[in-house]
Amino acid sequence: MTPHPHARTVKRWISSGRFQSYLAAAGGDESKACELYEWSVALTGASFEAFHYVEVVTRNAIDRVMREHLGEPEKGIPWVLLPIGIRRPVQDRIDRNVAEVRDRLRREHPRKETRDQIIASLSFGFWVALLGSEHEQLWRDALHRSFPYSSGKRHDVASALNALRMFRNRLAHHDSLLTTDVPFRLSQMIEVARWADPQAAHWLARTERVTEVHRQRPAPRNDTVVVSARNAWGLYQAARAYVCQPGRSFQPVEHLAFYSQRQINQEVAKILFRLDNVDWTVGEINRLRTTGETLDATLAEIIEVSRKHGWTEGRYQVFGLTAPGSAGHLTLPAAIPHHERGRGSAFTQGQRYVVRDRLRRARSTADL
Repeated sequence: MTPHPHARTVKRWISSGRFQSYLAAAGGDESKACELYEWSVALTGASFEAFHYVEVVTRNAIDRVMREHLGEPEKGIPWVLLPIGIRRPVQDRIDRNVAEVRDRLRREHPRKETRDQIIASLSFGFWVALLGSEHEQLWRDALHRSFPYSSGKRHDVASALNALRMFRNRLAHHDSLLTTDVPFRLSQMIEVARWADPQAAHWLARTERVTEVHRQRPAPRNDTVVVSARNAWGLYQAARAYVCQPGRSFQPVEHLAFYSQRQINQEVAKILFRLDNVDWTVGEINRLRTTGETLDATLAEIIEVSRKHGWTEGRYQVFGLTAPGSAGHLTLPAAIPHHERGRGSAFTQGQRYVVRDRLRRARSTADL
């Protein structure tokens, strides 16, 4: 392999600390670490492109509804300059955000302070904040119409958009994407666009470059997460799913294995889907069963079975998984024992990442 031309100097430009994570992921190979860095930058760019569609679609979906709700055409005043009808501290925050944008536009050019420029210049955080819990009544009165293809629940839309806002911040600060599940974030972007308009989701899915760039990762990565499964193993056997707390972060993986009773169990399931902030209620089961969508019917079944196994109402993250014998599923020759003993010696108390092919050959967890 031809060495990277800047392998010896890149860390001077980006700092040794920043370079270290790439070097570790490349197994100490400086040339491969440089390639990983360039790949991460390219993935950031592709993710920003995809986010462009989400931000513009979201902004304009809310703008259209708020124009109508506050009577902008009749009053002749941009709705962002009108009181929304909420308590004073919240209204003051909105007014400050709008005033800051207007001041900046005036400084850039006297004629730049137009209605459309004000709307376009408000931050993504501004639009996400409009979906916060303090705006529940506004959601019921109007904002739900901005996302007519969603579940109709403010929390669902707000949670997804807030997760994307935090992802956008990572992109803006040039954070490493080595351990970020970027394909999952892309799926969230497409879903949010679909909530506004299914054709917008199709547009994003047709144009995004994230999938192709992600596929070009120049160094191998861990492709399987091993989760602690004291309770989760029984649910997997009953419902072919893994359920955990909402917002829990995972690296990009294709398979999931279970660790319980000091061993990694034989079944290594392929991940079919991953959903976050799912409402774990009887009402949601009933709603999902009326949509006619196969995925929704599967999710309804998982929620119902898990509730029988002790999962209480709330919000959860869920992975749909394959059953033994399914395409992509791996059944190991035997469970992989973990021989270390003592306090804190468990193979994992939460989650740990491995390469699936090593699971095939491992006689114990020491081989991983």
